[in-house]
Amino acid sequence: MSETMQMMAERARKCAEKIREYDEVQLVSHIDADGITSGAIIAKTLERAGIGYKMMFVKQLDENIVKDIADINPELTIFTDLGSGQLEHIANYGVHAVVSDHHRPQGDTEFHLNPHLFGANGSYEISGSGTTFILATQLGDNRDLADLAIVGCVGDMQYRKFGKLVSLNRMILDANPEVIAPVTDISLFGKQTRPVYKMLQFSSDPFIPRLTGNEDACIDFLANVGLQFANDEKWRRWIDLSEEEKKKVTSSLLQHAMQSGMSPYNVGRLVSEGYILLSEQEGTEMRDASEYATLLNATGRYMQAEVGMQVCMGDRDKAYVEAQDLLQTHRKNLVDGLNFVKDNGITQMSHMQYFDAGSTIPETIVGIVAGMSHSSAGNRKLPIIALADKDDGYKVSARGTQELVNRGLNLAEALSIVCQELGGAGGGHDIAAGATVPYGKKEEFIQKLNSAIAVQLS
Repeated sequence: MSETMQMMAERARKCAEKIREYDEVQLVSHIDADGITSGAIIAKTLERAGIGYKMMFVKQLDENIVKDIADINPELTIFTDLGSGQLEHIANYGVHAVVSDHHRPQGDTEFHLNPHLFGANGSYEISGSGTTFILATQLGDNRDLADLAIVGCVGDMQYRKFGKLVSLNRMILDANPEVIAPVTDISLFGKQTRPVYKMLQFSSDPFIPRLTGNEDACIDFLANVGLQFANDEKWRRWIDLSEEEKKKVTSSLLQHAMQSGMSPYNVGRLVSEGYILLSEQEGTEMRDASEYATLLNATGRYMQAEVGMQVCMGDRDKAYVEAQDLLQTHRKNLVDGLNFVKDNGITQMSHMQYFDAGSTIPETIVGIVAGMSHSSAGNRKLPIIALADKDDGYKVSARGTQELVNRGLNLAEALSIVCQELGGAGGGHDIAAGATVPYGKKEEFIQKLNSAIAVQLS
């Protein structure tokens, strides 16, 4: 792997030399956690190098946006966590660019940094933020930004395939032990900020039979383990427990999981590797890479990615408070979305299941609702597809499980094939993907997608 890292660093060095020729550049990045951390890494790097920048966040890069950038006509544009699929448009519109991305590239140019060009896979070996971190290290000593690179790849679910970070992500992690540390621990979300019973109640991946979604059952479970709950009536978080108490809860949970018939694969996922940002304050979202990524995702989903970026750049006052407010709004919207699915049900087909949210669930969060519904209301043996209305058709979000992927499911491919037939566009990863389907093609799309998935799983 180190050979791939060397080749990427060599290409990054060329890109860095190009960037140094300019006094000001235009930055364009994606609005998810990986894109926001990528944007922050390059912005911080430019600040340190004394290069000015303007920032632009986009939901996806298409020909229209490339055209808009060409109209602004910056001397140099740096694309992070996107751009590799649009090299042709970038060239055609004469946008002078450096591209740092990890999605499957279409073509190559001189100033294009992408792991796929050097034999690495961008869905689990390195993320957009990791790729941009390699670029940053060629522009100066920016190794302290490794923690943001890890937050981005965790937000991009890069640990899912092996239950921990591997390959190039691992090299970034291991090379920077003073800023970020791996810890093996219970894999539930919210160890820094949530009361322990809430952490159990909201565990959606993996889904824990009889506990997920059931507050009373979670409180009883912990009482039976002998966990003293409230000291001074304040609910304790996971980080407030002693090592002894953590061990007790973890082993009881594993026992409960095996007795309730969870697959060995999912039982194994209850304990996994997490990542702690050593310079951040304990008990805040930024201390844990997974919670940090969720905070950033909340800012991006409500079109406030700049707020997330300010947090990454070190703002712990105004921007952090705003980000927390967005996260609260986000959680409320998710609960409303889950209730909608519970009330309206999920339609099951031979090889997939789906629900149509219409205009009830914002299209920016329908994918997360799909993932959570998969665990609580859906059939875990089938991939779940969610549809929501958007301006130019229907937004489609598809979610699978690692077990289905191991059997041949590739949602990005299935969506891409069906969208080519119907018009529209689709892509993403094997386990999670998205698409836009033109109006009037909904029924046909559902039938065709079911058939495409059937072929993969046969």
